[in-house]
Amino acid sequence: MAEGRCMKCKKNVEIKNAQEVVMKNGMKALKGVCAACGTKVFRIVGKA
Repeated sequence: MAEGRCMKCKKNVEIKNAQEVVMKNGMKALKGVCAACGTKVFRIVGKA
């Protein structure tokens, strides 16, 4: 279960359909949608 901060709900929510992506600078992140409202949620995980 991955969690991230939803900017629309203004609280930490579960990320649905979370996908791990690698950004241009080599850092990993999780990308998905908010379980409550359906807004895009993005969470930076780190290099490791």
